[in-house]
Amino acid sequence: MSDRLPHALAGLVMASLALFGAQMVQAGPEVRLETSHGAIVVELFDEQAPRTVENFLGYVRDGFYEGTIFHRVIPGFMAQAGGFTADFQQKPTRAAVINEADNGLANHRGTIAMARTADPDSATSQFFINLVDNDFLNRRDSSAAGAGYTVFGEVAEGMDTLDRIASMPTGPAGPLRQDVPRETVLIESATLLDTAAD
Repeated sequence: MSDRLPHALAGLVMASLALFGAQMVQAGPEVRLETSHGAIVVELFDEQAPRTVENFLGYVRDGFYEGTIFHRVIPGFMAQAGGFTADFQQKPTRAAVINEADNGLANHRGTIAMARTADPDSATSQFFINLVDNDFLNRRDSSAAGAGYTVFGEVAEGMDTLDRIASMPTGPAGPLRQDVPRETVLIESATLLDTAAD
């Protein structure tokens, strides 16, 4: 009997840990970005960044991202998209969303985060995907300089697509735009996937 009790407790602990782990990794909504250079699927962290995810999904549902481009790509850093058409017309956006970079998520390779100006609460439609770990973009404190960039998801499929995009030649496109892919990288569609059956 003394041998069975530790085994029974161990089994109970393992079952509890498995249940806890399953809750920790519960899948969020997924969006498929179909680009002219391949597909990218991002899983969104709606529990950690609810306002940011809802903001992003609003643009997805409206078809806003269709016809926008990856307009800033820096190898060893990030790939940015979601604001400009192929002829560099900036699309009108909705009101900015509050910064949620204090959610414990880090700007590591494969995560998707909101682009913004120096104002922490200025993010609208533009996002970027980290090509490497960019810890200097994480929240450090509550000041404007330390507010960080809100991570709200990660790439579930398609890092190979992003790496291909990052390997493309880039250059200036007008006096104010640098690091623009020489070959247009168009977002042809952005679709919210039905993951309920998974």
